[in-house]
Amino acid sequence: MRRSLLLLTAATTALVLTALLVPLTLLTRSHAADRATAEATARAQWVAHALGPVLATADERETAEQTVESVNGKDLPGTSLILADGRVIGPRTTAHGSAVTDPVRLARTGRAFTYETSSGGRLVLVPVQGAKDGTAVVQVTLSERQLYAGTLASWLVLAGIGVGLVLVGLLLADRLGARLVGATRRLARTADRLAAGDLTARAEPEGPPELRLIAGELNRLASRIDELLTAERENAADLAHRLRTPVAALRLDAETLSDPDEAHRIAADVTALERSVDDVIRKARRPLREAPRADLAAVARERTAFWAPLAEDQNRSVRTATPDREIPVPVPADELAAALDALIGNVLDHTPHGTAFSLTVRRTPDGQAELTVADEGPGFPDPGAAPGRGTSGAGSTGLGLDIARRTAEEAGGTFTTGAATPESEPTPSRPEPTPGRTGSGHRPDPSPGPDPSSGPGPGPGARVTLAFPLALTPPPPLTPPRAHPAETPSVPPAPTC
Repeated sequence: MRRSLLLLTAATTALVLTALLVPLTLLTRSHAADRATAEATARAQWVAHALGPVLATADERETAEQTVESVNGKDLPGTSLILADGRVIGPRTTAHGSAVTDPVRLARTGRAFTYETSSGGRLVLVPVQGAKDGTAVVQVTLSERQLYAGTLASWLVLAGIGVGLVLVGLLLADRLGARLVGATRRLARTADRLAAGDLTARAEPEGPPELRLIAGELNRLASRIDELLTAERENAADLAHRLRTPVAALRLDAETLSDPDEAHRIAADVTALERSVDDVIRKARRPLREAPRADLAAVARERTAFWAPLAEDQNRSVRTATPDREIPVPVPADELAAALDALIGNVLDHTPHGTAFSLTVRRTPDGQAELTVADEGPGFPDPGAAPGRGTSGAGSTGLGLDIARRTAEEAGGTFTTGAATPESEPTPSRPEPTPGRTGSGHRPDPSPGPDPSSGPGPGPGARVTLAFPLALTPPPPLTPPRAHPAETPSVPPAPTC
């Protein structure tokens, strides 16, 4: 738009200046010729007036020669006196032939006039009355260069004025174009922010009336979208809250069943339903204006410390290897914590007591954040594929791994499973359990689980890896992931009384 406006202004200014300057150049040429002719006529008349008394006597030829010589000089028009007998005093106009030409004969009749020659110059002829031997003629010769002297300088001045006007027009057009383009680009940036979910973005009305109108309508659209989304999210949250009552009733009904296995199965299904309802409420209440962002390393340390008391009760050793610096990922902290709870809960529920596991957070060479949870249990039946959603071989709902998978994929990352290799996950030393230790805050109820002595021995292990893209804000320089000192398991939280 800006370039088009500049081109349009340049073309329009050039056309206008051409229409004005062409007549001006012709006028300056004509004016220069008229001025030179007028000066030559005045010169010829002065010479004729001065030589009239001199030519009345025959012995004043020397005086006439001096008078003619005094009006001739370098770069001056050639002035000559043609006597009645054909003799010429001063420069001759023709190199050969008689100086008495038809214009001279016409001037001898007593007429003063200007005559244009074929070479492009002009002759000014003025008769001298009172000469003794007949009428003499004063002839002033103007060459083409002398006739149009000063025309080039006038043309250069006009050209300079034209170029200056074009530059001024381009400057004004550029300022106007910058204003229009700047206002348009700011409108586009506001629209991009709205498209990215920032419903607080508003356009500043500026520029011409049309752009101000568009800015106002864009602001109205953003406000309306914000109102509709708020109402929709409130309705979703209200609906989820209403579901809690029948879910609580289902839990009470499940507890009254006489068959313990059936009661346990239905209770597990109700628990999964409660998690889904809570997830709906949490997502509905989360502001859209805030870009999701969480520190993967900090969340991993916090959730490992949360589960450490239960792991200690089950005689498990836990190793946590996380970097000291922040690793920001585009995932809400609560969803990231839910995914970690699901992975750690699977290890605690589906591996024999005493099975060690580890949690590692690192930044990969390709610029991603990677979370790995590995154990030394029996592993997956198919190491290359985790159980599908709702599929479990241990009587659970089978939703834990699916929660972790959706958390990674919704953030643009990947979810992979496999066998834990001894090279990638070394077995840490097992600490002695501390009697009577409890975790701070809410603590999951320790399930009795299988007896370590009766469970299966160490297997290939299971490894679950979540890869996330880094958040848009560049993190500070990271140090390589390192384990806790001496590769010792993470210490459980301090006991509370």
